[in-house]
Amino acid sequence: MNYLIIEALERFHDFYGDDLQIEYPTGSGNLQSIGDCANDLRKRLARLFIADSEGHRPWQGDQSIYASDPNFQPHQLFYEFFNGDTGAGHGASHQTGWTALVATLLDRNRPKTPSK
Repeated sequence: MNYLIIEALERFHDFYGDDLQIEYPTGSGNLQSIGDCANDLRKRLARLFIADSEGHRPWQGDQSIYASDPNFQPHQLFYEFFNGDTGAGHGASHQTGWTALVATLLDRNRPKTPSK
């Protein structure tokens, strides 16, 4: 659902451009284009899978083996759903459905390298 919302906001931004501003986050009084809102949501969702300075990723929850054991460090599990407060993965851990779409989010968030 998160991915579909981001994609819809991006399409609306393609149509309306920066002229359409919405309050984001709700109640903040801060107006942003829907493209900026989509970009922020994309970054926030992708952060579930980005390691911090100690190698921990939010989806890992309290399972420290994924951050501390070199045999597990390179492996990402794509959970069925995630805790809204902590980001910890729950449910089936080998989903290839919507969670695999995170690869698209990560790709769009990585720094662009100049073409040669």
